[in-house]
Amino acid sequence: TLFVNSLKGRGLAAGIPKFNLDRLASNSMASHRLIQHVGKRYGLTVSETLYDRLNVYYFVEGHALNDKPRLAKVAAETLSKVLAHDNPTGETPMNEKEILKFLNGNQGRREIDDALRALGQLGVHGIPKFIVEGTHMVDGAAGPETFIRLFRDIEKRGKIAGGPIFGDILGVSNDIVKLGSHTRESLLLDEAV
Repeated sequence: TLFVNSLKGRGLAAGIPKFNLDRLASNSMASHRLIQHVGKRYGLTVSETLYDRLNVYYFVEGHALNDKPRLAKVAAETLSKVLAHDNPTGETPMNEKEILKFLNGNQGRREIDDALRALGQLGVHGIPKFIVEGTHMVDGAAGPETFIRLFRDIEKRGKIAGGPIFGDILGVSNDIVKLGSHTRESLLLDEAV
């Protein structure tokens, strides 16, 4: 009960009013492949927005991440909304049929498998985890003071000491990485969508 209360409390603090604790566990390979593909095609802001939507889809609404037709529908709706407001690469949004075809294939699977091996080598066996500057590993349940301390240290130095560690593994180009994610503009867009 302590874990559930802690999970619920952290969810409330993060703006998640209710975790659906009755959901069935499901294989997340398809959703991870999709998020990676979207990041490569449309940029990290778009893939992070889709990732946020899929977290609600799974954790709050209780839908399975391996229900490919439903996943394709939600992803297509999300991409359509997000890319109507902000389309950094100018690519046409994938429609439901294209997304379902992608999900039924294997594109991106090797990259996700490689990322999982790399995470295992780093000692990551559960999520969420944050890797800051490519070296500092922070558990997702860490309190805000942990992140504040890390970011204040970076602020004092005036630069980031490391860089992304999964861009090469996942096949995300440096141009896409440089577009960034969670910019002020993207956070305002999240509120609009």
